[in-house]
Amino acid sequence: MTGKVCGMCGGPLPSKADSRGRTALYCSAACRQRAYRSRRDPAPDVQTLIAEVGRVANRLAPQPPEEFLTDLTSLTSGVGRLRRIAQLALRTKDENVTSEPVTETVDEVAFAGRIEEHQRELRVHCYRMVGSYDDAEDLVQETFLRAWRGREGFEGRSSFRAWLYRIATNTCLDFLRRNKRVPRPYDPLPDVEQGEPPQFLPWLQPFPDDSAEIAETRETMELVFLAAIQHLPPKQRAVVILNDVLGWKAAETADLLETTVASVTSALQRARPTLRERLPERRTEWARTVRPTDEEQAILRRYMAAATANGDSRVMAELLREDVLVTMPPNPLWFSGRDVFLEFVARSLDPASPTYFGEWKHLPAVANGLPAAAGYVRRPGTRIYRAQVLDVLRIEDGKVAEITAFEPHLFPAFGLPLTLT
Repeated sequence: MTGKVCGMCGGPLPSKADSRGRTALYCSAACRQRAYRSRRDPAPDVQTLIAEVGRVANRLAPQPPEEFLTDLTSLTSGVGRLRRIAQLALRTKDENVTSEPVTETVDEVAFAGRIEEHQRELRVHCYRMVGSYDDAEDLVQETFLRAWRGREGFEGRSSFRAWLYRIATNTCLDFLRRNKRVPRPYDPLPDVEQGEPPQFLPWLQPFPDDSAEIAETRETMELVFLAAIQHLPPKQRAVVILNDVLGWKAAETADLLETTVASVTSALQRARPTLRERLPERRTEWARTVRPTDEEQAILRRYMAAATANGDSRVMAELLREDVLVTMPPNPLWFSGRDVFLEFVARSLDPASPTYFGEWKHLPAVANGLPAAAGYVRRPGTRIYRAQVLDVLRIEDGKVAEITAFEPHLFPAFGLPLTLT
């Protein structure tokens, strides 16, 4: 470092021409805090990861179940990181078409390990850009591959992290150019009075909670924000995420997007009113917590108890706001209003109804920092409860204001089983 750039993000340091004392090392309190966290919890190297995976595997025991689940989650995470490092090293090794490597300036595994340090935050960045967990996973891998192919172009003018963000953002923009995704209103259901249709985003998916990934950013990971930001053109979306969410300066954002500060400022001026129109009016009053509050967790437990064949419909009615909105991406089914939704639920939960769906069990989960209920159903004539739906709840003033029900294929990403007995 020359002393003129931030030791964390590589951006310019504030002027200290008229001040005395020690020269600043970081451009902001946020960068100072990130540096502190990185020193407290440095990214382990490959050998350290292997040793940790071995220690966790050797102590696995099915009892007590809480510790068993914690160890399994840790083991899955560690193995996943090693797999990604190995896959990236193998991919890059396969690109050498000569019998001897062209250059030995970068060790494959060391470079892959360095990229892996930023894997989680880049996944969050890509998820914000495209609104889909599956696509974000693919885009992070594409980012890693592009970084390897362009490694000789990294000249150190910015931080390694900023360089990766440039690649990830451009990868997402390329993806959005190839895949035109435009929100549109839901189609009205015949013979059902539901009010004004909400916006249909069939690609929207939940994000598995990981406090290390979404700490202090719940409001920018909530589904209402993700849905709102999908209405912005891709370039405006990138500017808002980099500037307003990640806290980059306009000059840094302009440099990353290879545009001017004036263009970044103009994009922000156009994007912010659009977001305000799409976000709930009282959103600025919501509690800024990382994980669900005690009140939200209590409401979730009551919701799971009520959403069964033996549940009390009066309890469910008490939990829901009168104007509750229920959507089910990628399915085009939606409900606006408590009475309409409860009528649908009652028919599917009543064993005497011709549309009875089956017996339900639920497990608690957290998605996008919000309480979620993982629903499993045992269809009539079967013995196994199979994963069916993940209900993500947005709670406002002690009532469920919105339910977003997702298909179950992402259960393993949440550490949830696909079947229960």
